[in-house]
Amino acid sequence: MDLRDDQPTQHEIGRRTYLIAPVEPLDVDGVRTVQVGTGVFALAFLALLPFYGRLEEEGHTWLLWMCLTGVGLGLLGIEYCKRRRATRIAAGADAGTGHPGPTA
Repeated sequence: MDLRDDQPTQHEIGRRTYLIAPVEPLDVDGVRTVQVGTGVFALAFLALLPFYGRLEEEGHTWLLWMCLTGVGLGLLGIEYCKRRRATRIAAGADAGTGHPGPTA
């Protein structure tokens, strides 16, 4: 292994010099990220629910509906990411790469 392979690549554009590190992209499918975001929206909805009367008086009930929308879209996003993960695993297994993709 040559030490120069681990060095960042330099690109000069105009008067600026950019360093590009030789880093492989993460092999993630996004399921856990979307699950956490959906959970945060659900917790926010539940935390705001006891204050419904005050939110209604001040005209801020949209906060509740935004949280509920975040939960709904998050549930759709979880299903989308799970299907995408299954497709990637199937494609990896079909290609015979020996690495079917992420399992988490």
